[in-house]
Amino acid sequence: MNVKSIHQLLSFKNLLQFLIGFSLGVQLIVILYNHFSGYHVLSDFGYFLYRLFRGLVFTLFAGFLLAYSNLFFIRFLNRVSPWSLATFKRILIQLAFSVSVAMVVSVAFTSFAHFVTPYAEELRGVYISNALIFSVVNILMVSILEGWLFFTQHKRVEQMAKNLEEELSQIKFEVLKSQINPHFMFNSLNVLSGLVNKDTRKAQQFIDEFSHIYRYVLETIEQPVATLEKELNFMRSYLFLQQIRYGDYLIFSINVPASLLKFFLPPLSLQVVLENAIKHNVINESMPLSIDIFSQGNYLIIKNNLQPKISMGHSTGLGLKNLTKRYAMIGSEEPAFVVQTDYYIAKLPLIDGE
Repeated sequence: MNVKSIHQLLSFKNLLQFLIGFSLGVQLIVILYNHFSGYHVLSDFGYFLYRLFRGLVFTLFAGFLLAYSNLFFIRFLNRVSPWSLATFKRILIQLAFSVSVAMVVSVAFTSFAHFVTPYAEELRGVYISNALIFSVVNILMVSILEGWLFFTQHKRVEQMAKNLEEELSQIKFEVLKSQINPHFMFNSLNVLSGLVNKDTRKAQQFIDEFSHIYRYVLETIEQPVATLEKELNFMRSYLFLQQIRYGDYLIFSINVPASLLKFFLPPLSLQVVLENAIKHNVINESMPLSIDIFSQGNYLIIKNNLQPKISMGHSTGLGLKNLTKRYAMIGSEEPAFVVQTDYYIAKLPLIDGE
């Protein structure tokens, strides 16, 4: 644990501003209390400024020691004893730590101050009174820091949630846009137009599968996950439309055990990978595209032979990036996309609902 990790909680600029204001407030209270109680009477305004400046310097140094000690300890307690699990226990531990640290710092600074300018009062009494002051001040500082960090963390979490919501909305929009891609619709309608007069039975099947695709999109676009079984059913509809267009030059096989069908993955994951394969590879009589879908452990593997289109421009990879982001929102596993000599392989983690 280092100072950099502390400033992730609270920036140095904010900490410095807080300590200057805090030290100034403490010194004003102590000096005025000592003056009006007769413990240490101020002779004139110049002496007041001298006491204030000297006290502010000492208090600021002490404040940094106390603040960093407190922040390190707060960060440690947040890991081992968070507020949500052991509130009373944490209060006792934090009080004990605050008083202990305050007394150590108090003794060190009182000794140094006495060395610079010897106290007129009995040294033992000064040690005791300063230890009490430092303890009260440090408990107050810890309370303020805890409240500040809680507020800051709360605002940070709110902002992260807002950013995630906006990002998720954008991802949903991109996925939906890819599904109602005008090129896909135009090609599909052209194929349907050709089928109507040639094969009415296949045309009706085409319409059924086409409607299934868009019904599935509307049903799942708001859902974080879908079962592998539903994804495979959707995939069959999607590939049926593509096979009407490409004929026997588009080949696919599925080998997935029934035990994995209830596992989850982000909806439309398969469509993203399959569209990527069809879009970027040559598909014709001399170069058919073969897509194999199978499992390896808790991963779904989509593998296709690599035969990239020469005229294909630079790919943005937006679909795969969005897919990776959608996985990040539901778990720690990420998909992997590997280009080998003759194959392109996508590995999609399957999430156990249990």
